[in-house]
Amino acid sequence: MRDCYCTVNLDQEEVFRTKIVEKSLCPFYGEDFYCEIPRTFRHLSFYIFDRDVFRRDSIIGKVAIQKEDLQKYHNRDTWFQLQHVDADSEVQGKVHLELRLSEVITDTGVVCHKLATRVLECQGLPIVNGQCDPYATVTLAGPSRSEAKKTKVKKKTNNPHFDEVFYFEVTRPSSYNKKSQFDIEDVDEVDKMEIRVDLWNASNLKFGDEFLGELRLPLKFLRQSSSYEAWYFLQPRDNGNKSLKPDDLGSLRLNVVYTEDHVFSSDYYSPLRDLLLKSADVEPVSASAAHILGEVCREKQEAAIPLVRLFLHYGRIMPFISAIASAEVKRTQDPNTIFRGNSLTSKCIDETMKLAGMHYLQVTLKPIIDEICQVHKPCEIDPVKLKDGENLENNRENLRQYVDRIFTVITKSGVSCPTVMCDIFFSLRESAAKRFQGDPDVRYTAVSSFIFLRFFAPAILSPNLFQLTPHHPDPQTSRTLTLISKTIQTLGSLSKSKSANFKESYMATFYDYFNEQKYADAVKNFLDLISSSGRRDHKSIEQPILLKEGFMIKRAQGRKRFGMKNFKKRWFRLTNHEFTYQKSKGDHPLCSIPIENILAVERLEEESFKMKNMFQVIQPERRVLYIQANNCVEAKDWIDILTKVSQCNKKRLTVYHPSAYLNGHWLCCKATADNTPGCTPCTGGLPANIQLDIDGDRETERIYSLFNLYMPKLEKMQEACGSKSVYDGPEEEEYSTFIIDDPKETYKTLKLIIEGVGTLEQEHAQYKRDKFKKTKYGSQEHPIGDKSFQTYIRQQSEISAHSI
Repeated sequence: MRDCYCTVNLDQEEVFRTKIVEKSLCPFYGEDFYCEIPRTFRHLSFYIFDRDVFRRDSIIGKVAIQKEDLQKYHNRDTWFQLQHVDADSEVQGKVHLELRLSEVITDTGVVCHKLATRVLECQGLPIVNGQCDPYATVTLAGPSRSEAKKTKVKKKTNNPHFDEVFYFEVTRPSSYNKKSQFDIEDVDEVDKMEIRVDLWNASNLKFGDEFLGELRLPLKFLRQSSSYEAWYFLQPRDNGNKSLKPDDLGSLRLNVVYTEDHVFSSDYYSPLRDLLLKSADVEPVSASAAHILGEVCREKQEAAIPLVRLFLHYGRIMPFISAIASAEVKRTQDPNTIFRGNSLTSKCIDETMKLAGMHYLQVTLKPIIDEICQVHKPCEIDPVKLKDGENLENNRENLRQYVDRIFTVITKSGVSCPTVMCDIFFSLRESAAKRFQGDPDVRYTAVSSFIFLRFFAPAILSPNLFQLTPHHPDPQTSRTLTLISKTIQTLGSLSKSKSANFKESYMATFYDYFNEQKYADAVKNFLDLISSSGRRDHKSIEQPILLKEGFMIKRAQGRKRFGMKNFKKRWFRLTNHEFTYQKSKGDHPLCSIPIENILAVERLEEESFKMKNMFQVIQPERRVLYIQANNCVEAKDWIDILTKVSQCNKKRLTVYHPSAYLNGHWLCCKATADNTPGCTPCTGGLPANIQLDIDGDRETERIYSLFNLYMPKLEKMQEACGSKSVYDGPEEEEYSTFIIDDPKETYKTLKLIIEGVGTLEQEHAQYKRDKFKKTKYGSQEHPIGDKSFQTYIRQQSEISAHSI
């Protein structure tokens, strides 16, 4: 048996790691990882590691998916065969070369060929065991000879600048070389020769240097042009031992969702965006652009995510949700099924709660969920599943205490509920009470079906999906959380006969503890508080909210007059009050920076300390804290959230130094005084409210892509409007899936959507054509060996052979 974990990597940079599943050859992880990708990459890779008794990790195998192939597997569960991992296949980065083949005429009139190879620089080489000291070897190889030369080693950089030139004699005059085995090598011989550039990491260990990648170029292609300069992707080495069976390592099941949006500047999106933002005011709301998006998407979730983000960004979320919710309430026949389906309304409210209620969950549930995950009290109350030595009564008591504590925390948290959620609940409660006037409880069930069923219960059940725990909990904890979640859900739903709600008799018996009136009263008071319109903000007395924490490496700030400015690993914590670090989690802070003292947060150029993923937190009196995050995704997250919390500071800087102050001067602008104002403008801030760092244009582009994808359905819907307004009789089968209340209005909106999408589609096509004309294959952006560019050329030539 093995103890395995899995990592997610961009090329070879690890950005996420699952928990370890012990003693299993078929581990199930069930973990979700979502990230923005902050840089270009060639492969998305997954590595499986096995941890042995001595806590050493050995690699079992990997799955590497090329960026171009991600679309193939988009949102489909797929089993991938694991591949062997050896240093020769682990290649990333590119190299910049210039080659010149020149003919030299000797005194005797004989022509011979000389080759000059200039190795300029490399970019993005992998970092091996935390270091990269690269050098290159250049070899001229033919059937009967091989001649190699080597550059200097560049220390501590994965973007080395070599700029060294090597000369090789390709053919030699016969008289010059009587004694040697080469006579004049004829043209065929030159055609068989190749130049090979290998990159190595100079290792200070005994095992020899690590191979980083190679490039092979036949000399044939140099005959036509005398000088040739280009960027190339490094390639893995061809191995003789291809006989390894691929199927002896097992396989990995993944579901990868990769979206790539090409976003124009704001003005391109105005028509479509305005049409979407008007949705709340359209009568009836089913004729609005946002509602139509929900109708044509295969999954309502697809439509809800960009819509909610767009409306939140422009502060229009309330009117929009009120409009679609009251339309849905009007269509509901039975008060008991209110908001129970997966409609656009419920998905939009889910999404809003997830965005706006993240901190709320952290404050209410995180402390107790952490305790449940760490303490592992036995809580199994099903007599059939009891383990040996467990006592049913004790387990019931453990579970009852947990449920009681969580119930109390939730029902006392009304004042912390975010305003936008309270406004939505007020609107739901009003429209439900108006529609079902005879039912006194409907004003509660309308709200509880969201706050309990779709917010607290799922967060308790899968805390990892709500960022309450970093990983999927282990099976025993998972079972405890399931039992708590079921009970809380039933307590919150306020249905009349509680014990009848459970299929399992043991749950019904357990629930008798909670069949007292005080529990129902507490729920009603809580629901009244979070859905009342006159609720005042009690935010002034709020406790600090933890926004992010984790280990990073920081450089000493030099507060002591003498002393080494060295790098140390520290535990960093950011709340909405201060940014602190301590030796390890739970220790007393060594340093605390109040949020109002953060004047800027910016990336730091790699050249400063020859370290990647560094950023700087700039404070008053030009004091700067330099920090290194673990990987590019972490670095982006920290920079974004630090920028976000310090957005409103009065004294925010407008300029900064992108490099460090070392050896008496700033590396960026060479100024010598350490208090010289910055030389580069600070990056633009994000809006400073709960509207998060949403980019409205990007969400509109996402919505455009969805409309474009479901264009056939939009056209079908137009036909349905036509047939509805002409024949007001029974509908055709294929049209009955759409909700159309007012065919004329809906048709008008559809026409506008299709026009707007068409215009944007033309803009994208034009942009691609222009880009295609300007792009040079072999440039730094599109090195030779760039698969995506080759596929792109193929597509372009299929679309418009004449334009090429």
